[in-house]
Amino acid sequence: PAVVLVLGMVLGGIQLGVVQIRLQDAAADAARSLGRGDSAPALAARLAQQAPGAQWSSSRSGAMVCAHLTASAGGPAALLGLTVSATSCARAEQ
Repeated sequence: PAVVLVLGMVLGGIQLGVVQIRLQDAAADAARSLGRGDSAPALAARLAQQAPGAQWSSSRSGAMVCAHLTASAGGPAALLGLTVSATSCARAEQ
């Protein structure tokens, strides 16, 4: 029983890492899109493909625009109520 528990924890940790990487990639893509001035509906559609179920918001500070994404961890980590978040910023085109 202990081996199964440890194996489940290891696999859950790996899955959590994969979700974090996908979310960070999606946040970087979203920040670049916002910086280019892409429309919010187009960005939302792209994010729905890249990070299904993720919630997103954006903020602007001077010449920088940032995308913030949050998603449920999924898998065994979701049983613990864990969430994963990522933020990425890009320079807004003038």
